[in-house]
Amino acid sequence: MPIERLLDSIRAFFANPIIISALLSWLLAQVMKGIISLLDAQTRTLRGIMETLFWRTGGMPSSHAAVVTSMAAAVAFYEGVSSNLFAVSLISALIVMRDAMGVRRASGLQARTLNLLGIKIAEKQDIEYQPVKEIRGHHPLEVVVGALVGFFIAAAYAWL
Repeated sequence: MPIERLLDSIRAFFANPIIISALLSWLLAQVMKGIISLLDAQTRTLRGIMETLFWRTGGMPSSHAAVVTSMAAAVAFYEGVSSNLFAVSLISALIVMRDAMGVRRASGLQARTLNLLGIKIAEKQDIEYQPVKEIRGHHPLEVVVGALVGFFIAAAYAWL
């Protein structure tokens, strides 16, 4: 009997339109990001393409924005805009999108500046410098496009 409950839970998870919309939005945004990266000649190796699809942050469109917007829109379509769940998902989406183009972007720019400074000092002082990771945030347009991707995926999944 417990295995049947587990299988029912797994089926329910993958039948949930909010989860499916969010996952499809993430996947589409990442595929779009990979294609754009290929067209811009930023990535030409299989490894670079795989990193773009599954690991790298930043870029057009924002998969962060796509996921959280899709989640909020799907909740609106299935639960209604007056539901508490929609209120929570909308506020969470706004925080994530603001963070993607604000805090994460600023920390990435600071890391880049710190690395440039560290490399210059290391060369002058003949010492070793370990660069810090540069996290790419998003430009506002990347967030807007990601949000549109998420909204349209949620709408298509709800209406089609």
